[in-house]
Amino acid sequence: MNDEERGKTHFGYETVPEDEKKERVGEVFHSVASKYDLMNDVMSLGIHRLWKRRTVERAAVRPGMRILDLAGGTGDLAAAFAPRVGDRGRVTVSDINASMLMVGRDRLLDQGRAGNLDFVQADAELLPFPDESFDRVTIAFGLRNVTRKERALAEMRRVLKAGGRLLVLEFSRPMAPMRPFYDLYSFRMLPLMGRLIAKDADSYRYLAESIRMHPDQETLAGMMRDAGLEQVQYENLTGGVVALHRATRF
Repeated sequence: MNDEERGKTHFGYETVPEDEKKERVGEVFHSVASKYDLMNDVMSLGIHRLWKRRTVERAAVRPGMRILDLAGGTGDLAAAFAPRVGDRGRVTVSDINASMLMVGRDRLLDQGRAGNLDFVQADAELLPFPDESFDRVTIAFGLRNVTRKERALAEMRRVLKAGGRLLVLEFSRPMAPMRPFYDLYSFRMLPLMGRLIAKDADSYRYLAESIRMHPDQETLAGMMRDAGLEQVQYENLTGGVVALHRATRF
């Protein structure tokens, strides 16, 4: 790596300074926060709800557990976890983006589901929680936006209790027969839908590019092992469009 490459990372297909990526990702999610749930439904034809349901099932949450949902955004996973942990448990919803966190908090308060929820604005690379604080850590469609993924995975392991599990739900590399159609959809349809619905084509163009730059299934599994996590496994959902990675801290 030469000097010009040091301190650089990807923002979609652009190469930018690491500090700049965090700011630009923040601008993207501030722009789309109010339309985020609607766009998820439109873009995935509602299938994202099935992906998240699978994540909740695999988390095997029990009453009394403490859960950390990183990049928790508008609170989909938290809403599912809260009744499962019950009054003796807690679910912490964390997001680096204040606009996303506010949308999620307001939504869950309006639904009367916030009794055992906490909301914390935090950077996944530097979590403000003590070691071994949580029984489960989840992150859904957020890891690809993190600048230093290795550092974030190490932080997720740090805050997990012994025997605790990490679940990472993220866009991944589809199986070969799907790729031409997926590319057409991603680079033509997503920006168009972003322009028509969210009035922001650029943010959804970044979404498509960020998915392509995210590590594939095996690479991410290796990164999780390098972070000290064990029993790393993954399952492809919808032909590998999305993958659910799971790991345990011992």
